[in-house]
Amino acid sequence: MEWCSTTLSSPTSTHLFNFKGTKLHSTILCKNSSHPFSASSALPKSFLQINGRPVTLINARTLTRLSSGTFRTTISAEAGRQSWDFGRFIKTLYFFNGPPSPAKFFDFLVEKLSDPSPSKSVNSMRTSDIVLVAGATGGVGRRVVDILRTKGIPVRVLVRNEEKARKMLGSDVDLVVGDITKDSTLIPEYFKGVNKVINAVSVIVGPKEGDTPERAKYSQGIKFFEPEIKGDSPELVEELGMRNLIKAVKDNLELRRGKLLFGLEGNNFQQLSWGSLDDVVMGGVSESNFQIDPSGGEKGGPTGVFKGVVSTSNNGGFTSIRTKNFSEPEDLSAYDGLEFRLKGDGRRYKLVVRTSRDWDTVGYTVGFDTVKGEWQSIKLPFSSLRPIFRARTVSDAPPFDPRNVASLQARLHLLMFSKFEYDGKLNETFVEGPFELPVSSIHAYIKEPITPRYSTIFWVVFPLHFFPDMFNPLLYTFCVIFRFVHVSSAGVTRPERPGLDLSKQPPAVRLNKELGYILTFKLKAEDLLRESGIPYAIVRPCALTEEPAGADLIFDQGDNITGKISREEIARICVAALESPYASDKTFEVKSVIPFSEPFTVDPANPPPEKDYDIYFKKLKKGITGKEALQQSPIPV
Repeated sequence: MEWCSTTLSSPTSTHLFNFKGTKLHSTILCKNSSHPFSASSALPKSFLQINGRPVTLINARTLTRLSSGTFRTTISAEAGRQSWDFGRFIKTLYFFNGPPSPAKFFDFLVEKLSDPSPSKSVNSMRTSDIVLVAGATGGVGRRVVDILRTKGIPVRVLVRNEEKARKMLGSDVDLVVGDITKDSTLIPEYFKGVNKVINAVSVIVGPKEGDTPERAKYSQGIKFFEPEIKGDSPELVEELGMRNLIKAVKDNLELRRGKLLFGLEGNNFQQLSWGSLDDVVMGGVSESNFQIDPSGGEKGGPTGVFKGVVSTSNNGGFTSIRTKNFSEPEDLSAYDGLEFRLKGDGRRYKLVVRTSRDWDTVGYTVGFDTVKGEWQSIKLPFSSLRPIFRARTVSDAPPFDPRNVASLQARLHLLMFSKFEYDGKLNETFVEGPFELPVSSIHAYIKEPITPRYSTIFWVVFPLHFFPDMFNPLLYTFCVIFRFVHVSSAGVTRPERPGLDLSKQPPAVRLNKELGYILTFKLKAEDLLRESGIPYAIVRPCALTEEPAGADLIFDQGDNITGKISREEIARICVAALESPYASDKTFEVKSVIPFSEPFTVDPANPPPEKDYDIYFKKLKKGITGKEALQQSPIPV
């Protein structure tokens, strides 16, 4: 059998490798040494020629010409085999990795042919999500931080006053400084790794005549002082603050409609940088591309089209498209999987998702079937992805980490040198020849019903309207794993409710106008959340107290009840909603059964049992807000 030699030159060394029989023999002659370094590894049996002549030299200039598309050549194999497009091979490497260095290219070949394992270990999975608590120095906020820490959940606090926060929460607290009324202070880096947000920020209300350092007048309640807004207005804190917070965390929280990764949504067409990655990288001749058809979509709009020809010649048999590595890894931890809208051709394909930026590493993989000639939605749960490397399951690979998606790959399902899936399984739908798969969109999706794995924000707006202890200086927002839980305030719909006798309502309802329309703007904040597309729960506590948790509770809907409830109890409710699937898209009020005139105490030696808040959440209904009583009348300011 004939053989050929190829030399790869670099400023520091010359590489000579000979394709002979089934072995690759490599000699590296370093310019600083007279001793050659030799390596050998298995290579598929082949005789390589360029344009009919033996390969003798490929240097850096030649590689640059090949990768830039100015030079095209084929390498032919031994008799009975088809020509191999070496230029397309180099262009593939160039597209995904940049201009290949000859020395690195040779080292890549030696390493990949001699070592069947990934070039680097795959990224380890982070063990837990971070809960961001905004306004963490308030009455409910600091209690939420304590509960989350006790549960071992990582916490990051967003505060305006760093010194106060560290004194209250400890010097070791993970802290960032920002103000939700100023969107420029909500730096994206603050929300990296955050899948739960707890906003405990509120407008501050206090006595006009001032208060003692211990806030004695505040503790007595509104009956004993004339209130006024201290600091920023309700419009800034409640409405604008909510708007800014939603904007800042939206990319880190799951949206009901999912996150668009590719395709058309409204007037926006989200594009990805796709490139072909076919069996040419292994000596095959299959070829594919990805194009945008401006009118080929299901409803006449634009769609992507994955098309080409697949062949088993030269021991090949796969074709695929793959995105370039994302400039920043996609954090998809708030979602359950990826959903493709496509027009099937009856073949079986597979999706490969990578969490490493390396060229050749473990790909988390799942196969899927298509129906010929039909537009269909294919949902591929992250839980179905299995770690695959060179057609074999990697049993000791870490679980798929959806927070660190580096690239996506779609492949016509026939693996590299056979008509098999991974681990030797057959792909029964494989047929050589042309194929075409229109793909109109790719979304990260949330399964229904929503499960308690996802990010949630609790916005706790404290009751400024009921009796003593009702003017909490902070509005508390709690972000927990699957929805935006906004703790608002009982009474938000009452100031403009037709036929309501305000003289019989709590002070905050009667003084809504004097307090800068505080309840009106709290309601506007609720509406922003309900319209945001983020799964939510809105908690409306009655008057907050410093009493312990543990009293029996009343949950209601429609914004009608009055009473009191402890801050500790509200903090527990918020954290419980973090773990519960039953509070999604529900708005409710809550109070204790203890009359406001009676104090509530707990015997430390015999504390009440912990509550199962799901019992309450399950009885609540979606769509009830209390705004129904407004008869759709506008709320003037």
